[in-house]
Amino acid sequence: MAKKFGLGAGVDALMGKAGLSADDFVPNHNHEESHESHAEEKTNPAAEAQNVAQEQSQAQEAAQAVVKAVEAGNIPEEVARGERKLPAGINVDENGQLWVSVDLLKPNPHQPRKEFEEEALHELADSIREHGILQAITVEDAGDGSFYIIAGERRTRAAKIANLAEVPVQLRKYSDQKKLEIALIENIQREDLNPIEEAEAYYELMELSGLSQEQVAARVGKNRSTVANAVRLLKLPEDMRASLVQGHITAGHARALLSVKDPADMRILFAKIIGTGMNVREAEEMARALNEGAGNGVKPAKDSKESQKDPNLVALEQQFIEKLGTKVQIKGNMERGSVEIQFFTKDDLNRIYYLICGQE
Repeated sequence: MAKKFGLGAGVDALMGKAGLSADDFVPNHNHEESHESHAEEKTNPAAEAQNVAQEQSQAQEAAQAVVKAVEAGNIPEEVARGERKLPAGINVDENGQLWVSVDLLKPNPHQPRKEFEEEALHELADSIREHGILQAITVEDAGDGSFYIIAGERRTRAAKIANLAEVPVQLRKYSDQKKLEIALIENIQREDLNPIEEAEAYYELMELSGLSQEQVAARVGKNRSTVANAVRLLKLPEDMRASLVQGHITAGHARALLSVKDPADMRILFAKIIGTGMNVREAEEMARALNEGAGNGVKPAKDSKESQKDPNLVALEQQFIEKLGTKVQIKGNMERGSVEIQFFTKDDLNRIYYLICGQE
């Protein structure tokens, strides 16, 4: 295992590129024990000289490790130039790799991903136990002794499951816009985001940076239409968004729902998709039929009788809609009237028939 050096409260400048001597670095050991041993060995000049030589050697190794960290790009340029200290809690091994306690890492506040599949995390944890973390986690100093995860939250969660004490990191400093952009790109490239998380990330990036859909698309390597279609999903009612996140409907179903002009008809189509498992093409056909039946979204003004419809009839209509999964209208009153049930295909008619009459 590579030897690790604690850098205490930080490094004012880095050796070599930043003009530091080896004396600026101290190996990570118990200083109190060191002082006690020095006191005991003052009467032994040879032992004292040996200790001094050993500490100087360790300090040189630590300095060389930090130089390697600079060359590997694991440390920000301003730290390498001596303009900023390396934060407390960072250790560097003899190969120049930075290490941080996993308990000091916390999620990026601009992380677009909200859902992490537990089974997949445990599979990754098993891989980490066997092979370790192959790609360092990108972090930023939070200023309170902890570090924000800019890229690699999934690896961090899996490392905790695997009971790792430390994880390899790269130290960076980014603007809020850049943090979101990096996290978004990482998740999109790995297809880790569900459709709503992706849509919210695009929207937040546009709001945060003032970028257009086309500019966002260019940043994340997508087509403008892909970003536009994703952001449209945020117009869905909350329960439909939840169904999309849970995988009960697809993004194709969602786009069909959004094409329906009347909110009541959208509800009918949603119930039909959930209740019958219709595919996207069928959902699109029903959406077109609903829009045509609604007069292309232009409804005549309700007369006074329609606007004063008995609330009991309205409630019954809704129960019929939920039960039959199609548009139902009750005309008349509680004493006398008619019930109009709409269907859109022959299969739809058969389904309604069996719901009412039962399977023969």
